[in-house]
Amino acid sequence: MKVPILILGGGLAGLTAAIHLSKLGHQITIIEKNRYPRHKVCGEYISNEVVEYYKWLGLDNILAQSHPINTFRLEIDQNNLSEVELPLGGFGISRYLLDNLLYHQAMSQNCIFIHESVTEISFQDGFFKILLNSGQEIETPIAIGSFGKRSNIDVTLKRGFIQKKSHWLAVKSHYAGQFDDRVVGLYPFHGGYCGVSKVEDDKINICYIVQTEVFKKFKNIPDFTENILFENQGLKNILAKSESIFENPLTISQISFDEKKAVENHILMIGDAAGLIHPLCGNGMAMAIHSAKIASELIDDALKKENFSRKILEAQYEKKWNQTFKNRLAMGRILSSLLLNPMLTKISLKTVAKSPALFRFIIKKTHGKLIPKPS
Repeated sequence: MKVPILILGGGLAGLTAAIHLSKLGHQITIIEKNRYPRHKVCGEYISNEVVEYYKWLGLDNILAQSHPINTFRLEIDQNNLSEVELPLGGFGISRYLLDNLLYHQAMSQNCIFIHESVTEISFQDGFFKILLNSGQEIETPIAIGSFGKRSNIDVTLKRGFIQKKSHWLAVKSHYAGQFDDRVVGLYPFHGGYCGVSKVEDDKINICYIVQTEVFKKFKNIPDFTENILFENQGLKNILAKSESIFENPLTISQISFDEKKAVENHILMIGDAAGLIHPLCGNGMAMAIHSAKIASELIDDALKKENFSRKILEAQYEKKWNQTFKNRLAMGRILSSLLLNPMLTKISLKTVAKSPALFRFIIKKTHGKLIPKPS
């Protein structure tokens, strides 16, 4: 089976790229092993920098069903609490709803979905050959990688970061309870921190990331919650007054914040497959969306030229990726390294909490500007 453009992974970035490219008249095929809708471990907060772009894509329904947020709260304890206004503001929406809306939009634009797993990928003579678990083989000249934080495809491609030990895992659940509608809150604890914010239908998304070594000292999530999460009194108060909507929390392990390549094995990587910013920076979803726009525009331009040049396309994407995201990812890695040192974490976060100007500076360095509509 031959296809003109193949997207490996149907998450936030992959679906956005599919909608963008199909809007421009390209036939898109997406390989995604899971069905929609589905929950995913995610902070579920998106900066408003994506709003004009999503309107251009015809995704006003997503914006209409989301929950508006305009304030960032850092709460260490009662004496170290700070709130700053988010420069652009943002919105909360669950991945269960968001990905499903994107999926149906892509389907309405005649994108083709194949719900299988990739077992092999090779590149030769200008074409990718992708083997699926069913035995089906797909051939394509253009492949976009959107397979998330960590995937078997990373192993197949022998990517550098996948060979290294990762220090982080994350846990998420939705709750019914009381939380400030306008706020996305950050609640540090020993070995990690927790993000809290509203999504659609007044649900509270509570998602935390923690060092694996800290978490595995406890037998289960309830024990970890009692002994570690409740160190933060603000977070304890929220959890004590809330009831989990999920039967069991979602978890993901082996999360790596190591540097990745934007182009690998000639595949243009977007979203978390290209670079994962520490959730402390609160802007990973907007980055995923923006990366999809960049890749889509460059692919469209390259295919319009009389003589397609893969070399030029890859160089342009790497350059644009670095210009747009490299500094943000570097700041995220600095913050990540601080969190691995408990003493530095405590000192650093208290300093930030007591200095609104410093707080605003960090937000500025980890958030982007309004994404312009395509010309």
